[in-house]
Amino acid sequence: MSSKPRALVTGLSGFTGRYMERALTEGGYEVFGIGSHPSDSPGYFTVDLEDRPALSKAVTEVRPDVVVHLAGIAFVGHADAGDFYRVNLIGTRNLLEALAHCAHVPRCVLLASSANVYGNAKGGPLTEDSPTAPANDYAVSKLAMEHMARLWAHRLPVVMARPFNYTGVGQSDRFLLPKIVEHFRQGRQVIELGNVDVARDFSDVRSVVDAYMRLIRIAPAGETFNICSGRAVSLQQALDMMEEISGYRIEVRVNPDFVRANEVKCLHGDRARLDAALGAMPWIPLHDTLRWMYESREPA
Repeated sequence: MSSKPRALVTGLSGFTGRYMERALTEGGYEVFGIGSHPSDSPGYFTVDLEDRPALSKAVTEVRPDVVVHLAGIAFVGHADAGDFYRVNLIGTRNLLEALAHCAHVPRCVLLASSANVYGNAKGGPLTEDSPTAPANDYAVSKLAMEHMARLWAHRLPVVMARPFNYTGVGQSDRFLLPKIVEHFRQGRQVIELGNVDVARDFSDVRSVVDAYMRLIRIAPAGETFNICSGRAVSLQQALDMMEEISGYRIEVRVNPDFVRANEVKCLHGDRARLDAALGAMPWIPLHDTLRWMYESREPA
């Protein structure tokens, strides 16, 4: 048996999970994964979060020292709203129940929530104490998950992360920035988008995973942290960056079918609490992230 500490990552085969696995392995952990889709990764369990017996069996077998819960329905435009609640809320509860009943209690359970819980909040940068006002089913499911997780705080060292938008190589082009980058990679002359007046606090997936790794090390149980760059970037600014990187201008057309009724107009995070806990840490600029995605050989 390996003497390395054990890390269990749900959603291991997903976009963030692949980067998390690499960071944990480089950090000296033996990594195990749970996901609903089959994978060839060693130590991987094909388990649905709604399957309580199978989930409990996997957790008991792994006996994790740290847990990173990334699995969930993350695409806001997902067709079946019920999936948000079945997976993001009930699935998380099933995981926490399995961990609480395991004889080996992990020293840190990091849960990935979302900055979407703030909704269309107005004013300056959003802190972790800003009012929550979820504006879609995805955000409601994440906020409900946060409240539910607090019921387990007396039994598990839960740390809540609220990542703002982030991207990188390998993210599906259903998401905004990968879609834009892929259009430029293909040399397309026209792109159809939805709301063009939105602004987001975009981060690089590698910076987000770095923050997760640092939180795991200090394990500040009971705390909630914004995971963000601290700077909002408009869609137009992102397009301008891609035009500079690629060397040509693209025509933007608004497709009404892509416009969401409950679109969050602006999400801008305050990362003071994260910096206070972790100290100053590098954060990759969006321009560098977009260039990395544009120059990558891996398609979205």
